[in-house]
Amino acid sequence: MQNLSKISVVLPSLDPDEKLTAVIDGLLEYGFSDIILVNDGSKPENLHYFEDAAARHPEIHLLHHEVNRGKGAALKTAFTWFLQNRPEGLGVVTVDGDNQHHPADTRACCEKMLETGHCVLGCRDFTMDHVPARSRFGNHTTSLVFKVFIGMTISDTQTGLRALPRDAVEILVNVGGDRFEYETNMLLAFKTQGIPFEEVKIRTVYIEENKSSHFRVIHDSWRIYKLILAHFFRYTLSSLLSAVVDTLMYGLLSSLLRSGLSGFALTAAAGVGARAVSSLLNFFINKKLVFCAPVSTWRAMVRYYCLALPQMAVQVLLTQGVYTLLSINDSAAGLRTLIYVVVMTGLYIISYMIQQRWVFAYQKHKESRG
Repeated sequence: MQNLSKISVVLPSLDPDEKLTAVIDGLLEYGFSDIILVNDGSKPENLHYFEDAAARHPEIHLLHHEVNRGKGAALKTAFTWFLQNRPEGLGVVTVDGDNQHHPADTRACCEKMLETGHCVLGCRDFTMDHVPARSRFGNHTTSLVFKVFIGMTISDTQTGLRALPRDAVEILVNVGGDRFEYETNMLLAFKTQGIPFEEVKIRTVYIEENKSSHFRVIHDSWRIYKLILAHFFRYTLSSLLSAVVDTLMYGLLSSLLRSGLSGFALTAAAGVGARAVSSLLNFFINKKLVFCAPVSTWRAMVRYYCLALPQMAVQVLLTQGVYTLLSINDSAAGLRTLIYVVVMTGLYIISYMIQQRWVFAYQKHKESRG
């Protein structure tokens, strides 16, 4: 068993009950010796749980928010204190105060982190019969959205049990969000900052169907989903702008070149010229504003055109194929342009997924910023 003396437990809590005492006792029993306990603006009648814990256990450092600021703010308060006051600390592990994380699982996540140097997510099994329906549906849906729109495979996107090495904490303390959306932003930062992570299976514990949770289903779900979908919305706007430029250039070049070219040669020449302009615009918008990717510009550009050139060829071939199949006269430049737009629209979602997963994917320590 590894020594956990240089791992700090981060334990945010709002209006706790006796379960907080059980969580602390369990952590101490399993070898943790440094607990950063954060009171996130609890009601006066609940404050004695914090005071009693701090009085009984010298291993606890108690931090207070005068008013409720949210779980994300509580986590960042603890992260800041850890970085400033634990210079020899190797990392932290975040734990919820409702006694739904078994201390043995907390220890297992920390040992995996110390072994690999990666962030470790303690992930539950939502196929079990005792999992509340809203939790099962919420996590399955969020995991699917993460996979489709972000390109990340995470089996438990809402887990509060996360072991984070010190270098990751230094990045995550600056991530935006003060409430439950902060935990989603942490996962997104794994992607954008190239922070390696892995999962450890943990017990799936729900006490009283998770009635003590402060998660607001509609309000907090909206905060989370708008973060996840933001990339796709920005990508859609970028694609629309690039499509407008591409379409205008294609129509213009088709008209200009129609007197000297026809058939496939006309489609190819107009398509290549239009895409040369629109693709450069699209690349820089996607890099800077859509995926916010801290990757080498030249490496990303090479990858981008490894995708864009075959995509352009497919688009030209499909456009000409439909045009030929319909036996349309070459003088119908407007209809040729319409077919071109329809084909382009069909390819853009596939392109998004490839750009998200490969073109602008950042692998820490393997790419320089450019």
